[in-house]
Amino acid sequence: MTSRKNIVLNNKTNIIYGVSLALLLILLKWLELRFIIFNHSYEIYSGAIAVIFTALGIWLALKLSKPKTQTVIVEKQVYIKRKENFVINTSLIAELQLSKRELEVLNLLAQGHSNQEIASQLFVSLSTIKAHNQNLFKKLDAKRRIQAVEMARKLNIIA
Repeated sequence: MTSRKNIVLNNKTNIIYGVSLALLLILLKWLELRFIIFNHSYEIYSGAIAVIFTALGIWLALKLSKPKTQTVIVEKQVYIKRKENFVINTSLIAELQLSKRELEVLNLLAQGHSNQEIASQLFVSLSTIKAHNQNLFKKLDAKRRIQAVEMARKLNIIA
């Protein structure tokens, strides 16, 4: 039993001795660090300021060197002069497979009528006019009414 007590006491002594040495070492390193900081404070502060301003300069250069361009899309109505001797391109109409009703709808679109006005003039429903518009858009490769009319005028389908 006494040998066990001796081992436990011996271990406690070793642990206390080790912890006290570690604390002493920490104290010495802290004092050494303070000594270095006090003796070389000017170099440490100037180095820290240099690092801060270098980082700030790099950030500012990257911020200012990025181009600030924006893409602006402007849609304007283009007026195409009508030719006095206008001839309808019937071969292209046949190639695009445009029906007579679609040509009527296209002419009324070119005059600036709304879908409802076109439907009432042609005595058909509004959904029929919308279907004709979709067919015209596909055949003329257009996304909007104005594009379809411009394409038709450019291809000499309407006057």
